[in-house]
Amino acid sequence: MPACRDRNGDTWEIYQSGGKWRWQRTAANGRIVGASTESYANRADCIENARRNGMLCNPS
Repeated sequence: MPACRDRNGDTWEIYQSGGKWRWQRTAANGRIVGASTESYANRADCIENARRNGMLCNPS
């Protein structure tokens, strides 16, 4: 699963669910603090939405 860690310690995951792309943000303490509210047909659109919601790192 592509993921990256921001300088504040939050982990951003980009993953597929049901053939569509979604993102999830997990705080350093392990709590989920954000997630996509919709799924995306392609990965690039999912990453773009995660960036609009604060993702500063680059998922691999």
